[in-house]
Parts: sequence; C-alpha cells; structure tokens
Amino acid sequence: MTVFPEERFPSRGGPTGPALFHDRAFVDRPLTMRGVTEDDLPELVRVDREAFPDEPYPYFVLRQLFDLHGDCLLVLDDGRSLHGYVLYVTTPDRYRSWIVSLGVTRDQRGRGLGRRLMLEVLRRLRAEEVREVRLTVEPANAAAIMLYRSLGFSSDEGVRKDYFGAGEDRLIMTLGL
Repeated sequence: MTVFPEERFPSRGGPTGPALFHDRAFVDRPLTMRGVTEDDLPELVRVDREAFPDEPYPYFVLRQLFDLHGDCLLVLDDGRSLHGYVLYVTTPDRYRSWIVSLGVTRDQRGRGLGRRLMLEVLRRLRAEEVREVRLTVEPANAAAIMLYRSLGFSSDEGVRKDYFGAGEDRLIMTLGL
C-alpha cells in the first residue's frame, strides 16, 4: 500500500494552524511545523550550517531575512531543537514566488521533512493565488532535484552558468500553480 506524504504527516488545525507529524526517530517528540521566531535565530543558524556546511548563510544574513521575510520562513521543531526550515519570497505583483532556501539537518535527511516543508509552502502559495514557483538548485544535488521533480517542478531553462558568480552554476526549476 502506498502512503502519500499527506497521510504520513497529517495537518492539524486548518490552514493557519501548526502541522504536527511523527517520524520514527521522534516518537517521543512530535515535530511541529511553525513560523520562525526571533528566539529561533541561533537554532536556525545551526540548522543552516548543518544543511549547507560549505556555504552557510552568515548570521547577519539570516537575521535580515527574518526581519524582511519572517512570515515566509517555516521551521520544523521537536520542542528541543529545529530540524529543518524553508524560506520563500513572493514578488510584489503576487505572480511568482521563489524558494530561497530549503534546509534539513543531515541526520534527518531521507525522512520526508524537506517534502513536508515544500508541500506546506505550495499549499500556502496556492491559497494566495500565486501562479508560479521557482527555485535554484546546485546541478550536482541529485536528491534535491529528485524531490523537486516529484513535486512537479521542471527545468526547462536548464543549467545557468555562473548564476551565483564564477563557478556557481544553478539549475533553475519552475512549477506552475
């Protein structure tokens, strides 16, 4: 029997309520998906460093992203620590949204946490009537590309050379909502 992510991780509380779900590693500590708070910033920095050890955001960048887009920054919290986050930003005309960053700690990868974060963002963006979602991904990040493709993203534009500067190529992926 196939179990879809929505069945494994049921939402509780409706569109604005927190989403609770259990993972085998957290039987005693359910994960809550919620908006970030200022008190979360040190933990958010830790998660980002674990998720992106080669190029994590500096604290001041995460601080400014929180100040500017905190309402579009979701975290996964087990009550003791954070295990993942997603940041999305929508253009002023509300037509397009960008997934700026999706990070899950290395010890929790492969458990569906990134998928759960993305499903919630896509749900919110559909409710806001955003028409298109875009993101960039390192072309060698096969796991992330597989996740995004499984959610319906495509990469018609292909790899953009030097997108983030010299030697920083990115695959641009798009999903129509």
